[in-house]
Amino acid sequence: MTDAATPSQTTTEAEPGYKTGFGTPLYRGYVLSSLLVVYIFNFIDRSIFAILTEPMKVSLKLEDWHMGLLGGLAFAIFYTTLGIPIARVAERRSRMMIIVISLSLWSLMTVLCGFATSFITMFIFRLLVGVGEAGCTPPAQSVIADYFKPTSRATAASIYALGVPLGGMMAGLSAGPINDYVTGHNVHALFGSWGWTWAQNLIAWENVEGWRIAFVAVGLPGVLFAFILAATVKEPPRGYSDPPGADRKGPPEAFLSALGGLLRKPTYVHVVTGAAIASFAGYGIAAFSTSFLLRTHHLTLTEAALIFSLVLGLMAALGVFLSGFLADKLSKRYPTALSWMPALGMGLSVPLYWMGYMAPTVPLMIPPLMLAATLHYFYLGPMYAVSAGVVDSRTRATAVAITLFAVNLIGIGLGPTLAGALSSVLKSMMLSGADLGLSIEACKVTAGLAADQAAACTSANARALQWTIVIFATLYGWAALHYLLAGKTLSRDMLSKTA
Repeated sequence: MTDAATPSQTTTEAEPGYKTGFGTPLYRGYVLSSLLVVYIFNFIDRSIFAILTEPMKVSLKLEDWHMGLLGGLAFAIFYTTLGIPIARVAERRSRMMIIVISLSLWSLMTVLCGFATSFITMFIFRLLVGVGEAGCTPPAQSVIADYFKPTSRATAASIYALGVPLGGMMAGLSAGPINDYVTGHNVHALFGSWGWTWAQNLIAWENVEGWRIAFVAVGLPGVLFAFILAATVKEPPRGYSDPPGADRKGPPEAFLSALGGLLRKPTYVHVVTGAAIASFAGYGIAAFSTSFLLRTHHLTLTEAALIFSLVLGLMAALGVFLSGFLADKLSKRYPTALSWMPALGMGLSVPLYWMGYMAPTVPLMIPPLMLAATLHYFYLGPMYAVSAGVVDSRTRATAVAITLFAVNLIGIGLGPTLAGALSSVLKSMMLSGADLGLSIEACKVTAGLAADQAAACTSANARALQWTIVIFATLYGWAALHYLLAGKTLSRDMLSKTA
């Protein structure tokens, strides 16, 4: 159920919420695990697009800049703009019900992406995926802050944030193999072996591509999990686990007042700025990571997806968890750990990313990228902990929504879009420099080109994307600087540390 429970159900007056959190430890664990699953679905449905970029590009006859728009701006338009109004509703209404409705919507729209037949129809479905996903994290972070005591919130936030790398990892583990092996022809044959002639005759299965089946396969489970979430997770009392002195009563603060208060806190401004830059680099790189391996190292889509999703995804998950866990542990001795830990991680990741993406072979590429993925994700848990920690319970969902608005507008909205544009620009420059009379349009169909022209097209396609990714990875150093600057005012601005 999503009905709000009462404090008397779980704790006594001798054990206030800021010392224990809401509910029993076992139930808190279940709630956090359930929200993690929701966030995993959130990133599976978001990340699968990047995994399937190449087959969709070929099938729909598109270019890198098309795919950048579909992977970035199409999703981000409503995802970023609706996050804040949904969060304002969440300050007054059931946050869990908002999450359930949102999960149902974005999962269904992911299924429909498998039925897209053009750039326009895919753009519309991606818009609606963004509408659904806008209602996930702001209310979820508000719920987590009410379930967990202040000294455990960074760890809880980092566990929830594991949905980013785990969702990306599971998208690759499912989308790559489904695209390569679960074709419409195979599905038709499977139905025939079961004697399901009615299913065989539903559509022309032989014409259904694997990427379409992948969208349907990853979208449907989210619809089903929404029913489980609605039946089992309670809406916690608002502000239950806040420290003494926090204002738990009264209506939510007016939006402009809340925004002004956040902008007056340098810690929040620097953390959000740093996270936005890191998100811009991360989404830009992620949108073309599998394409990079296909073009530069000539792997299959399944092999590329397994490397970036399983190997690098696990290391990223480790980094996300450690960011919150170590921050909670170290903050007792080092009050600015939420600042310098992510700054150190992102700063060190830059040369490692250079080494990895410029490596001549896959075995030489993987070790530096594994370490870089672990270190650069140190920023994610602290981002959520600071966003929820600088305000009281009445404004918490709004603060997280404003954070995500800035981070995702720049990250998702501009990252893939500008990465695709930069790749196309660099490709055009390289083709012009080859002095073979080539252009991007001429390279779309290489069958009629001379051998040296076809080779130049292939080389420019790979090298342009490679340098795009290297340039984007360099931006983590800029993001690290802002997290470091946040440490100057961290202790003053964090309300949750008063406990």
